[in-house]
Amino acid sequence: MMKLSNKKSKTITLLFLILTGMLLVYPKESLAFSLTGLQLWFNRMVPTLLPFMILSGIMIRLNLTEHVVKIISPVLTPLLRISLNGLYAVTIGFLCGFPMGARVIAQLYASHKLSRSEASYLLAFCNNIGPIYFISFVLPTIGLELTAPYLFGMYGLPLCYGIFLRYTFYRNRIPMPCIRPVRKLKNILSAAEGASPASLLDTLDDSILSGLYGISRLGGYMVLFNLLNLVPQTLFKITGDIGGDPEAALNCLLEITSGISRIGNRSPLLVLLLLPFGGFSCIAQTYSMIKETDLSLKDYVSHKLILSAVTLCYYVLWYLFFPSSFLL
Repeated sequence: MMKLSNKKSKTITLLFLILTGMLLVYPKESLAFSLTGLQLWFNRMVPTLLPFMILSGIMIRLNLTEHVVKIISPVLTPLLRISLNGLYAVTIGFLCGFPMGARVIAQLYASHKLSRSEASYLLAFCNNIGPIYFISFVLPTIGLELTAPYLFGMYGLPLCYGIFLRYTFYRNRIPMPCIRPVRKLKNILSAAEGASPASLLDTLDDSILSGLYGISRLGGYMVLFNLLNLVPQTLFKITGDIGGDPEAALNCLLEITSGISRIGNRSPLLVLLLLPFGGFSCIAQTYSMIKETDLSLKDYVSHKLILSAVTLCYYVLWYLFFPSSFLL
């Protein structure tokens, strides 16, 4: 059992009492925020992420990840200088959406298919908002049409950042082939993930169980962080401020999807700058994916902040050099 210092214990107890008090004082708002988180999880995350979790789990357990990416390996492998398993993590991270990137990296690392250096490198740029989510939800909600500059800002910049890291900080840190034992996992599903299943049905069963376990944890985070939106709402009520964009911005920082819904098309640039970071809920969900490994959440957050700064520079340069096409 984790032991906290006296100061931390008092702080956490105080925060617990404050949040509990808010729940009792504002029961209708609390119910609304919790229900929003639950609906977002059930309507968006479960149907879009759970199938990928199950299918990816099957590929990893059957050692088929290298075969999946062979068609694109002649282009990306020399560019990124990573293993085929690493290339699989890049593909899933960019195409399937957050937090599948972190989940796949952790699974590959846990099954000794990635070294720690390669896993840390991939985590720096492969855990992004999914293109389906970005195109079908984000852009229409903030009032923008699909154009190449927005796609490059969302996905081209992380890829360029990954290339930059590979030839600078990780130039000599990733061995080939990338196979290195990982620290002992405590996850209840680790034995199933590391073992060789007796049949395809065993593999399917293990992958479904692992996917349901993972998606349920993500749902808990979405409900909790949506509920925390009660805090800024209460503060604005106490100060007599209506809230508006500042409150919506805090909502985005806490849980990005509900925050985008609240902010609408009032501040599209703010949304585009917050998307690379993902919000505190996304960080907590990433932690839940990698916590059974020794991958660093602190390093992950640092890279996300750098990517947000790079994104800001990108849109500033777009405005300076192409002001007539700047639509934000």
